[in-house]
Amino acid sequence: MAQLLVDVTPFKPILRESKERPGVFEVEGVMQRAGAKNQNGRIYPRSILEREIMNYQKLIQENRAMGECDHPESSVVELKNVSHIVTDMWWEGKDVMGKIKVLDTPSGRILKDLINAGVKLGISSRGLGSVKESMGSTVVQEDFELICFDIVSEPSTPDAYVYPGEPKKSFKFSTRLREQKENNIDNLFKKILGD
Repeated sequence: MAQLLVDVTPFKPILRESKERPGVFEVEGVMQRAGAKNQNGRIYPRSILEREIMNYQKLIQENRAMGECDHPESSVVELKNVSHIVTDMWWEGKDVMGKIKVLDTPSGRILKDLINAGVKLGISSRGLGSVKESMGSTVVQEDFELICFDIVSEPSTPDAYVYPGEPKKSFKFSTRLREQKENNIDNLFKKILGD
């Protein structure tokens, strides 16, 4: 029976302004990993990911590979919530790499503000499919269909967060004190609400 499958993988992107389109910001990094167990206990076989990434290339070419802030309960990408679009995807070893353009939409602006505030964010795949238990692991089955990649606050992969080391220059994994995160979120709310 097909179910909504959402999983996060480590994403270690570099945020930079597009050379061709000033004011447009892009990130790139690991978006999914083949053959590795994630926090949800799921394993995505490489053959299934290869097929789905190849299918996803059509959406990328048609400029329709959109994602949202947070995972909705739906298998449909809602245009009113789109924050980014995947512009390229390729393999590096077991890792599915991707390039994402942050859009100038309401959700995209929230995403940029969160990034600039230093909030740790994760990237997560959303798809439909079934799973099967095998030797203590949950293996994603052949009926899996990739829908999109969303930006989320609570990833399934331990420490699968992204945030900038320096705004508009780079993202890096690291550990920050809880107080720093709370200060950044407080500052973001003040900015959004106009102090």
